[in-house]
Amino acid sequence: MKFDPEKIKRDAKENFDLTWNEGKKLVKTSTLNERYPRTTLRYGKAHPVYDTIQKLREAYLRMGFEEMMNPLIVDDKEVHKQFGSEALAVLDRCFYLAGLPRPNVGISDERTAEVKEILGDIGDDGVEKIRQVLHSYKKGKIEGDDLVPEISAVLGVSDALVADMLDKVFPEFKELVPQASTKTLRSHMTSGWFISLGALLERQEPPFHFFSVDRCFRREQQEDASRLMTYYSASCVIMDENVTVDHGKAVAEGLLSQFGFEKFIFRPDEKRSKYYIPDTQTEVFAFHPKLVGSNSKYSDGWIEVATFGIYSPTALAQYDIPYPVMNLGLGVERLAMILHDAPDVRSLTYPQIPQYTEWEMSDGELAKQVFVDKMPETPEGLAIAAAIVSQCELHGEEPSPCEFPAWEGEVCGRKVKVSVIEPEENTKLCGPAAFNEVVAYQGDIMGIPNIKKWQKAFENHSARAGIRFIEAFAAQAAREIEEAALSGATEHIVRVRITKVPSEVNLRIGSVAQRYITGKNKKIDMRGPVFTSVKAEFV
Repeated sequence: MKFDPEKIKRDAKENFDLTWNEGKKLVKTSTLNERYPRTTLRYGKAHPVYDTIQKLREAYLRMGFEEMMNPLIVDDKEVHKQFGSEALAVLDRCFYLAGLPRPNVGISDERTAEVKEILGDIGDDGVEKIRQVLHSYKKGKIEGDDLVPEISAVLGVSDALVADMLDKVFPEFKELVPQASTKTLRSHMTSGWFISLGALLERQEPPFHFFSVDRCFRREQQEDASRLMTYYSASCVIMDENVTVDHGKAVAEGLLSQFGFEKFIFRPDEKRSKYYIPDTQTEVFAFHPKLVGSNSKYSDGWIEVATFGIYSPTALAQYDIPYPVMNLGLGVERLAMILHDAPDVRSLTYPQIPQYTEWEMSDGELAKQVFVDKMPETPEGLAIAAAIVSQCELHGEEPSPCEFPAWEGEVCGRKVKVSVIEPEENTKLCGPAAFNEVVAYQGDIMGIPNIKKWQKAFENHSARAGIRFIEAFAAQAAREIEEAALSGATEHIVRVRITKVPSEVNLRIGSVAQRYITGKNKKIDMRGPVFTSVKAEFV
């Protein structure tokens, strides 16, 4: 098969347009919704890094590459084979894997007495069984997490007693120190490609074109806004007798054009990795319109996105690979930062960790954290609450003393008559704050009237909790009437006067919003004269 760089770019663009347009059709219904009508499902939200990984996988597949999973754990001898004299410098950036040694534990007469004191009279036969299990553990026939269950099983005692016995009688297990092996966590995808391609040649003939988007690990001196100790590499290889640097350019353009990059510059990479042929290692700079005018150092629109090169025949020979191989790789997180307008890779990757990102909640999110606390539990209770609100809306301005029937019927097996009342003179049925609505505005949660003064607060409909003081109070009154009916009371009056905190008007603010508001020195303001009363008379 002959590789045509122009065809690679052309096919990638055509396939991208077709697949992308189809992918934009979101499913709005679900079989779960159909089977369980009361179940509410919403379209989920992908993590920006995994979202970028998925797009990269689809992009490579559209370009005709086949996906491969490369070894993640690599022996340091492989790094020596690939880098030669530079291997030690590379290994300095690798994480070595370590494990706990398996101690050779003896059971003396003194320890035998301690074992029997904890486990009871297990006899000499029981002690011998413990010795045999410990010996099998030392030989690797029993895994560490199976040690306690194995001893427990052969002795017929509880796991808790065995764990207590090992802790108190055999301090060797607590004093173990990890011992490093020659195994490392892959620091770059290339170390895996050499192993995979060398093994594959025993079974297949090239040409090959593979890709892998997977995690790598690098022992950085410190993590900062542009680098983490673990990152994702989107890497591909083409093995073919006729592969050249032009194929690297074609793959770079074909891949990156699917992410909105428009123009490309290819420059020799000064790092000159040992496993590339000299003068083939190339940095890919690409122009993306989203970067223009940004606050980053890439405000001119140009950014280094990828690197490619042709593997050195010397390094390939270490794996008996006689064919040239082009390799291209890019950091997924860097691409994700561009696509998601993220200035810091730490906050992009771990937005849930406070030290990496500034916590921001929108007013809409805060509004969703406001709840009516006590709610009626019966259909009649809900009807009572609605009737109370209706009468207050109709007669709230009526001068007092006054009384207005709201609802009459049966609640919890008892007949009841519910009225909205105001017995005091020279006031009104409802106080001026009764119809205040709960709104989140500029990080505060407030109960305010819908008047010109607060026009801007009410413009954001998503930041309106949809709860007025009178509605929260009516829900509480209805709930208390239900409880009074069950208790056998003959009359029950519910009053609200001047509110100072949410609970006084039957409102509850979620703990997340409370922590956010406290941390940001914002406020929860539910003050106001509500002055409304409800009376229930049971027959």
